[in-house]
Amino acid sequence: MANEQFSSGVWTATLTPLNSDLSIDTGLLTDHCKSLISDGCHGVGLFGTTGEAVSFSVSERQAALEAMLKAGIAPDSIMVGAGCCALTDSIALAEHAVSHGCHNVLMLPPFYYKDMSDEGLARSFGEVIDRVKSDQMQVFLYHFPKLSGVPITEGLVSILSEHYPDTIAGLKDSGGNYDNMIAMTRKFPRMNIFPGSERFLLQGLRDGMAGCITASGNMNPDGIRKVWDAYAAGSDDVDNCQDAATAKRTAIEQYPLVTGQKGLKAMLQGHPGWSRVRPPMQEIPKDDLEKLAAAVNALGST
Repeated sequence: MANEQFSSGVWTATLTPLNSDLSIDTGLLTDHCKSLISDGCHGVGLFGTTGEAVSFSVSERQAALEAMLKAGIAPDSIMVGAGCCALTDSIALAEHAVSHGCHNVLMLPPFYYKDMSDEGLARSFGEVIDRVKSDQMQVFLYHFPKLSGVPITEGLVSILSEHYPDTIAGLKDSGGNYDNMIAMTRKFPRMNIFPGSERFLLQGLRDGMAGCITASGNMNPDGIRKVWDAYAAGSDDVDNCQDAATAKRTAIEQYPLVTGQKGLKAMLQGHPGWSRVRPPMQEIPKDDLEKLAAAVNALGST
């Protein structure tokens, strides 16, 4: 079973809206995160893949987090992305998050150099943990080999959980391989394993996982939360709730998750800050956006 000592539930990896100069629109970001939480998310993942994390500097990411906290978003409802190629950047982001009461930290491995050993990667994570020196920090490892090119293996998790059993709290698995998620859940029962898509939410809960951390929560937070609530209540409708959430996810992921959802948000809110992305990304073409909107709307209001 997922360890209730740590964060569990439905979390959305939030999009990052931009001003016309491509700086972060912290006001719009804050409003969006408040809305996600009020619509059912247990929390938000700030500056993950969906949030274009690697396109922003350490100082930009820190300033955005501070703005969200100043606006009243609870620190324990934010999971802060802090995994970078540069060790000092990872330390700075993790230390900043923890010092502001955000103890849940999501960490990619250092991803530029490929084919590194488990021992080398463990040393990198360990240096961050040792230098932040917080007995409250909870590290969630981030497995997304399609983009990072560096997997989080069972061997790596074994090393880290042995040396830092009170700090290595869980894993976000965006690899899409459910067999791997099951293997991690069984091998590390104290850790909270989060599938990176709500399509695995119900089966994952049945198999002892912690919920999900999902990009498409930006467009369907209440629909995904219905799965969680139905499962918790033992409702006979839980499979129907899952089918509805999966159908919307399937429609959304026919196009790039970041640019497609940003385009949808801009269309719904009439705010150009949602459609903007940092290069090298480009906005979703108008024809594709119209097709995406039609597919999502056919499934019900977003």
